[in-house]
Formats: sequence, structure tokens, C-alpha cells
Amino acid sequence: MTALTRPLLIGTRGSALARWQTDWVCAALRRAWPNVESELKSFITSGDRILDKPLPEIGGKGLFTEELENALRRGEIDIAVHSLKDLPIDNAPGLTLGAICEREDARDVLISRDRWTLAALPPAARVGTSSLRRAAQLLAARPDLTLLPMRGNVDTRIRKAMNGDYDAIVLAAAGVLRLGLGEHISEYLSFDVMLPAPGQGALAVQCRADDSATLHLLASIDHPATRAAVTAERVFLKALGGGCSAPIAAYATSTLQLTGLAASPNDRRVIRVSGEGHDPAALGFQLAQQALTQGAGELLG
Repeated sequence: MTALTRPLLIGTRGSALARWQTDWVCAALRRAWPNVESELKSFITSGDRILDKPLPEIGGKGLFTEELENALRRGEIDIAVHSLKDLPIDNAPGLTLGAICEREDARDVLISRDRWTLAALPPAARVGTSSLRRAAQLLAARPDLTLLPMRGNVDTRIRKAMNGDYDAIVLAAAGVLRLGLGEHISEYLSFDVMLPAPGQGALAVQCRADDSATLHLLASIDHPATRAAVTAERVFLKALGGGCSAPIAAYATSTLQLTGLAASPNDRRVIRVSGEGHDPAALGFQLAQQALTQGAGELLG
């Protein structure tokens, strides 16, 4: 391991949430390593530039990470901070997750100007989401809803909801809470109604796989229980053959009780499986096989 003799170069997207997440990682590293300085470098990704189309149409959530990953490989930055749910399942060539930080609330939330809950929304209410996972579960709970596409940063989406562009929108609790916008939450959606995306609420810190100095620094902010839980979730996703934007959901507790879900993107059919174990990868794979046995492959198309 070679000691770092210069500031740690940290790549981030420019949104308010991305900057909050990066500042959080910087603060955690400073607490662990008071003598290590850091410098931020901001990137605009393809996912940030293309806002007029749903993610599944333009290539999925890897669009939020590619520019930062290329900068890592070129040595322009030492680490990149991501929402774990935005990262493709497989490690990018030459890169690894040096740290998965302690998870925030993994639930999804409903935000409504009129403070409606999901059950109280009027018939045919307009709900904003571009997530196939959320759409399938919303329609399973409320088949009458009118789902409308929605893109943009968290604060932009909330502003649209408060302006009445939608009767309600669905967002990840983690992003809303991290930005201090929790007062807008009408309802925390239970896992029985809305399972989250694999890895939702967790921050991932990516670095070069051969960068031993940076890996040593990042080990101090890794949260093993979160890493185990999200590993089970992401293996479930991978074993079902799904990418980040597929209608697949999973949540594992810190004691490795995993619930997974696969939904049809075209109708309201949902397959839900659950189980517990000690090996995260084995648990995720086992539950994916159960889902496939129950027809998840045909359901996902």
C-alpha cells in the first residue's frame, strides 16, 4: 500500500443530491483520516443531459455513471460517489466498489401537494414516475391510477408536484431526506406495497481496483452490514437477468432477510419471494431461482 501524498480527487455529478452525497463521503473520510485533503471535480453525465425521455428508452441508469468511470480509468479522479441503485450490477472493467456506506431509509415515499396517501388518491389520479418498478407496484395496488413520465433532479420533481403538475409523485426516501425536504412527504410506502430498487438508499464509492492507497482509505467508511444486504439484492437482480431499469425490486435487512419482486412491465402481474440466509450472494441467487420457477422470466419478457 502506497500512502497518498496529494489531495484525494473526488468525482461527482452536479445535482444537489449528488453534491450532498459527495460532501457526506468527504466528511466521513475526514473523520477517519484527518490529514487527508480532498478536491472535488464535477461531471455532467448523459443521464443528466437527456431529460425528455424515460431512462429505459435511453439506455438505463448506467448513463449516470459512465463519464465518472471513464475519468477514474484515465486517472483524472481517484474516487467517484454514486447512489448504489444507479450503478450497473457488474463492476466496470478495472474498477471496484471500495466502500458501500451505511444505508439511509430504503423506502419509497409519496409526495402530494394535497397530502394524499396512496389509498386516499382520487380515482384516476395522475402519479409521476418513470420507473417501471414503481409503476408496476403502483398499478398492483391502485389499478385506476394514471401514470405519467417524470424526469429531473429530486428538487425539480418535488417542485412539479407542489405546482400541481401531478396529483402525487413517488421518490426514494433517501434522496428526499438527505436534501432536507422531508416535510413534503405525504406517506412512507411500506415494503408490502412498494419494494425498493436493489441498493436503494446506499452510497457506493468507486475506485480503481489496483489503487491500494485509496482502497485502504475507503475501507474505513465501508459498512459491512449494508454491503451484505445490498449484495443479496443485487445478486437477485443479476440472476433474473435484469438491469437497473427492469421492473425488479429487492430489499434485505441487516440480518439478511430478503424479499424480492419481479413484475410485468405491461400488466399488473407480480411475483414476490422471500427468504433468509447467511451468505448474501447465495441468498440472492436462491430467491431469484424461486422467482424464475414461478414464471418471472416470462413475466419480465
